[in-house]
Amino acid sequence: MQKRPEEKAVVLLSGGLDSTTCLAIARAQGYLTYALSFFYDQRHEIEMRAAKRVAAIMGITHHLILQIPLGKIGGSALTSDLQVPKSADISHMPQGIPLTYVPARNTIFLSFALAWAEVLEAENIFIGVNALDYSGYPDCRPEYIAAFETMANLGTKMAVEGFMRFRIHTPLIRLSKGEIIKKGIELGVDYSATHSCYDPDPEGMACGHCDSCLLRKKGFAEAGVPDPTVYVE
Repeated sequence: MQKRPEEKAVVLLSGGLDSTTCLAIARAQGYLTYALSFFYDQRHEIEMRAAKRVAAIMGITHHLILQIPLGKIGGSALTSDLQVPKSADISHMPQGIPLTYVPARNTIFLSFALAWAEVLEAENIFIGVNALDYSGYPDCRPEYIAAFETMANLGTKMAVEGFMRFRIHTPLIRLSKGEIIKKGIELGVDYSATHSCYDPDPEGMACGHCDSCLLRKKGFAEAGVPDPTVYVE
């Protein structure tokens, strides 16, 4: 069902495959979209350039980029000197929560999205989390999203006073990477503008062996769509 053009949504946009598809879905559903990105001292800061490209291609006029110095906290291979885990192929991806987990990242990101949404009077927040083809992060699970939505409606002025009811949309959460890519292609997503690699080289080429690269490769193979990514190898 198409939404009213004036109905607003804040969409978390990393510049990666999932968040870009999520943004395309929100736009296709008729929401007036406000894209929110973060530079959080991540080693793959090239994704911010990708987020800007995606926002420009999709004609997003409201694109906010915030800085959060998570590097001062560390605890992740993405925000410290810890080595990014690499595997030969998808079958060798490590089990459990990997070193690329950033402590409380989605909680932090969603909290900023919630604050902006309350100011914008936007009841809808979109996040491209996935609980099927993903790296095992605990803040990508349906029960986590449900808990955050409950908290959002308990801890904001607009919700407590009955003016708004926040909803966290996760349109990708039950899809495989292949299904996500097929959906994006249907919506006209240009995946060559996106970036997924956790450990790109100085020129921005993808390593091809981190969890994110392996899942991206798997998705394009399953979708039967050529992978536009430029890999180091």
